[in-house]
This record gives sequence, structure tokens and C-alpha cells, in this order.
Amino acid sequence: MKRKGLIVLAATAMLALGAASVDAWAAEGWAQSGSTWVYYDSSGNKLTNTWKKGADNLWRYLNSYGEMAVNTWVENTYYMDTNGILVTDKWMKFQDSGSSKYKWYYFGSSGKAIMDNWSKINNKWYYFDSNGEMQTGWVLDNTYYCGTDGAMRTGWQKLLSPDSDYDPDRVTPGDGDDGKSWYYFNESGKKYVPKDMSGDYNTYKIDGVAYCFDSDGALQTGWKNVGVDNAEYEIQNYKYYDSNGKLRVGWYSIEPPEELSGYEENVEWFYFSSAGVPKTGPKEGEASTQNLTKINDKTYLFNNLGNPVYGLQKVTIGSSSEYTSYYFGDKKTSTMQKGRIKVTEGDGSEWTYYFSDSGRGYTGVKDGYLYYMGKLQCADDGTKYEPIAIPTGSTTTTYVVNASGKVAKGTTVKNSEGVKYKTGSNGNLLKVDDEAPTKGREPYEPNWN
Repeated sequence: MKRKGLIVLAATAMLALGAASVDAWAAEGWAQSGSTWVYYDSSGNKLTNTWKKGADNLWRYLNSYGEMAVNTWVENTYYMDTNGILVTDKWMKFQDSGSSKYKWYYFGSSGKAIMDNWSKINNKWYYFDSNGEMQTGWVLDNTYYCGTDGAMRTGWQKLLSPDSDYDPDRVTPGDGDDGKSWYYFNESGKKYVPKDMSGDYNTYKIDGVAYCFDSDGALQTGWKNVGVDNAEYEIQNYKYYDSNGKLRVGWYSIEPPEELSGYEENVEWFYFSSAGVPKTGPKEGEASTQNLTKINDKTYLFNNLGNPVYGLQKVTIGSSSEYTSYYFGDKKTSTMQKGRIKVTEGDGSEWTYYFSDSGRGYTGVKDGYLYYMGKLQCADDGTKYEPIAIPTGSTTTTYVVNASGKVAKGTTVKNSEGVKYKTGSNGNLLKVDDEAPTKGREPYEPNWN
């Protein structure tokens, strides 16, 4: 292997070799020959291609001409300085001919240049290639990274990817894109790369915080499809990572993933579990009370897109076939409401509703008014009084109400056509014009969102 360049060092005075002159043929040892030094054996022959120590106990090398080597490589492994002394425990830099760039080498205590290996120097790790050149940037199949000073990096580092073709001259000024990504290197300097990936990304905890990385180990931010096991809805395959790479948990208002559709607004609310999975539920109209979720003492119902629902909703009671209304306020509120409330139904009409403490739309008489699935039941316009049949389980009870929905209890009233309705103490219909009552009309059902 041919070495190029000259060592960049200040010349120092030649160390005294304490040897004979060139005329002392009988004496074995060093002798000065012109501007250089040679070494004679006891027979008066110059030694070549071998190592010899001087009087200072430092090693020199005699080349093929028998001259002491200076400012040159020996055996492509050692280097002799301007005084011909073997370089040890020292950094050396060399400049290629016609180039302004330098290459750094380090020579150990034996004088050998470190080659094709790591070496710890002054408590920092460096990597040297098979030629002994100190490496910078990505090394060893892009598993480690050495800075411009050659020292191995650990912890978080913002770097260009190994295969980056980023050209800063082609980047629009001010766009904030430096072409770099964050990578994490453990204490041994090894880059974290996900293993056993089922998709394009995987998560990894660092100091107790979950981060997302791609197959090359680049930190990811924003929505990422990490392929959650047993995900029932598409949004559950996604997690959201903040601009600092940390996994988002709790409430957050953000644009939905670009790959998913069906959202009402450009920005929606999501609730992320401690594992970062968006809270979800069935499609609107298919939920049950088992899907109700309590967060910070407020009750929510999430749809299949991961958003809390709002408005009037049809909800099944447990695992039964029975259902009723729940009301979750407007989009800004999106939490379960209780009590007597004016509600805008799905068709835009406004009705009075009553919701129990559990949030269920009330069926029956409450505070003197009749409700069905929470909706106030009133006599039709112009009828004055009207019997309404309210189903409760397997039975049906007919009540008489006025145009305001107030129940006529323990009395006899007439509708606008003069028909008499006699009621019991709870408002149930007993007789119609002194005859056995017939079933009243069916109640008005809620018009759910």
C-alpha cells in the first residue's frame, strides 16, 4: 500500500546518536554519512531493512539503502519523524499532494498505526479504517457515527441520513428544513434500529419515554402507522409523536392522519391512552352504554374515527336490544349532559329533553311531564289534549297530556273535539267518553344525529 503526502510537523534537532564516524569501520554502531545516518555491524557492513535503537533508547529504522528513515512510513504501519524516531502514542496528520484536506492517524505505544479497529484515546473512542485513517461520519454499515473530530457519538444526535443526497444550495431559505433527522446511540455508540417490525415504524423507550423510529433508526414525528395489535378501527393503528419525538398521551387537538377520511373538520380532538392509542368506539348509532368512557369525571362517547361524539345520540342499554337517547352537547362540549335541556335534533328542530343522572333519556312521567327516550311528549297542535301510549318493557301505559306535555292526573279533560279523557292519579288513561279506553297514539321518537 502506497502512502501519500508529507507529515505536517515542525522539524526538530536530530537527537545525538552517540555513534562513531564513517571512518570507524571496526566499531559496530551508528555513523554519520553525509546528511544521514547509517549503522554498521561488527564486520563493517551497513544494516538494511531493520530496526535499531539510538543512545537515547528510541527506535530508528534503516531502509533498503542502509540509511536512517525520516519523515516516512515503514512497512505501511509505522512512521518515522523528522529526527528518524519512531512515532508512538501520538496523533499525526498528513496532507495529500494537491489537496487541502488532511487525514489523521494515531500511533499506539508500540508505534503501530491503529488500523481497522476502534481505539480509546483520551477517554474518547475513534475508529480507524484498514489504512489507519481516522473516520468521520457514519461507519461500520451506518451503525455508528463519528463527529468531525473523529470522536464516536452517543445519545441523541441530529444528522443527515447515511444515504442522504441533501443539497443545502437547493433548499429555499427560511423553510426550516436542514435535511437532518434525530438518531439515538446507546452508551456503546450503537445506533438504535427497530427489530421485528411489522410495519414501517416501531417504538422504543428511552429514559422511560416512548419514541418512534423507522427501519433506519431515524426519529419520527407526527402521525405514524405503527400497526397496533388487535386494532379494531383504523385510527387505532396510529400514534402521534410530538415535534420532540415524544409519544402523545391524553387530549390533543390535531389534524387527522392524511391517509384516513370521514372527518368533519380539518382539526379534531383525540384522546390518547397511556400507550398512545387513540380512544375509539363504534360508528355513531351503533354504540352501547358499555362504550361510555369517563375521563377526569366527565363522560364521553367516542366514534370509530377516534373523536368524541356530540349532539343527540342513540345508545343501546348494555348488551340488550333496548336503547334510548343520550345527549353530548355541541361539538365544543362533546360530554354527556343531564337534566332538562333544550336539544337540537338531527333534522334541526328544537325539543325539550330530560336526561337522568346516568345520562339516559328518561321514559315516563318526570316532574309532571311525559317523556319518551328523553323526548318531551306533547299533544299535537290544535288537539288540546291527547292520549299517548308509552311502551315500558313488555307493557304499554297510555297517558293524557296537553300541548305543553304536562300530564293530566286524577281528572277528566276534553280535547278540542269534546272527547272526554278520564285519568288516574299518575295520569294514566282510564276512560274515553266514559267507555273503556283505546290505545293512544305512539310517542314521537327522537330524531338522532
